[in-house]
Amino acid sequence: MKRREFIEKTAAGSALLSLGLSLSSFETVKTQQLTILHTNDVHSYIDPFPADHPRNANMGGVARRASLIEKIREENPNVLLLDAGDIFQGTPYFNYYGGELEFKLMSMMKYDVATIGNHDFDNGLQGLYAQLPHASFDFVSANYDFKNTVMDGHVKPYKIFNKNGIKVGVFGLGVELQGLVDKKMYGETVYNDPVETTQDMVRILKQEQKCDLVICLSHIGYNYRNEPEKICDLKLATLTKDIDMILGGHTHTFLDKPTVVKNLDGKDVLVNQVGCYGINLGRIDVFFDSDKNKIHDGRSIVV
Repeated sequence: MKRREFIEKTAAGSALLSLGLSLSSFETVKTQQLTILHTNDVHSYIDPFPADHPRNANMGGVARRASLIEKIREENPNVLLLDAGDIFQGTPYFNYYGGELEFKLMSMMKYDVATIGNHDFDNGLQGLYAQLPHASFDFVSANYDFKNTVMDGHVKPYKIFNKNGIKVGVFGLGVELQGLVDKKMYGETVYNDPVETTQDMVRILKQEQKCDLVICLSHIGYNYRNEPEKICDLKLATLTKDIDMILGGHTHTFLDKPTVVKNLDGKDVLVNQVGCYGINLGRIDVFFDSDKNKIHDGRSIVV
């Protein structure tokens, strides 16, 4: 409760001002809290890094992440747990089990939804499809068209959650596969433009479905300084509207807290990514008043 009271009284004034609110308006009305936890680019890292590792000594590990998630859920059961792709490839666990262990462990941690990264094609479409029975969570990807593949019908463009009266829409985006992934691995998967796809998704989720919060679960990359024309999370935020936050992956970008970007309407979009290998867990607490106005507090937690 101390953390919640602190946030309600001291959360970023700029966020409140952008919503036309005063601090007193959040102090005098009942608020609802939604906690969003997210990972990206875990790359089959099941065990923590060894104590003698030069950079990440004693960091990460699925068991520690699971304990941390469980503790957060005890504090606030209103939690969404998301992954932004590249679940596969990086340790012998993937080479030996082909993704079975990763999906089983994520299911035990009760992930709600994940998107698909380029390395999730590393055993081909058939390899990914073969592991789906081990995942109790859904996959979302709005700009990968799988209709002529074995994955047809197994990946949704978006998913809507109702968390204690808060309606949350989550859609997925993937990076262009041509030139990045061997054609035989992704077969007839069709890549569609992420900006155009996003415009379709926010129309459905915000305007038609009236979601209180719209999240883009992205594996297109945070930023490309040497390729300024390439679509990335930061650029996507500026070129679209009605996304509340972009939780990304692919570029292994370590952020201590979300970046705030203005969208086409001049409204704030949170863009976050928490590095790789399960070293960090992203946490964003969103507080809604009775009119569904919202403020947020985000940070990266070292596992």
